[in-house]
Amino acid sequence: MKILAAFALSLFAVVVHAQTPPAQIILPGDAKSPIASGVGVPTGRAYFWTSGTVPSVINKDATNLYEKFGDTYTQGVSCLKNIEKVLADQGLTIKDVVYLRVYVVPDESKGAKPDYAGWFKAYGDFFNNEKNPAKTARSTVGVQSLVSPDWLIEIEAVAVYPEKK
Repeated sequence: MKILAAFALSLFAVVVHAQTPPAQIILPGDAKSPIASGVGVPTGRAYFWTSGTVPSVINKDATNLYEKFGDTYTQGVSCLKNIEKVLADQGLTIKDVVYLRVYVVPDESKGAKPDYAGWFKAYGDFFNNEKNPAKTARSTVGVQSLVSPDWLIEIEAVAVYPEKK
């Protein structure tokens, strides 16, 4: 038991020693990938998390989900615009987002499979482009359903407040 305790203590010391926070936000990863493989945040920086954000209605008199909310791409853009509004109320922008968790449901018009390509296109309109070269770390998860059967996507965002100068 003493040997196990000594091993655990030495392993803990190695792990703690290796965990030096970065001096600035880092988003490492393959340069060819549209997303970062992780996020490093300096000590003392505050985070802001959004709740799951869903698309806005584009036609309240519509008779189907595509007319009412749009396809996955349109809904993804709507969600990200809604996230921009929430961030703006906190003095943040989409450029401050470091992580996204995205839930995509099967789309009947896409063979009853999640439209990941539609979501990836919406992501590209906001991140890893000329206007905003920042990439986020991201998880995209296919799920069975969301609260409304008309929603094809829901997005959570994590932003980091800018460094105080």
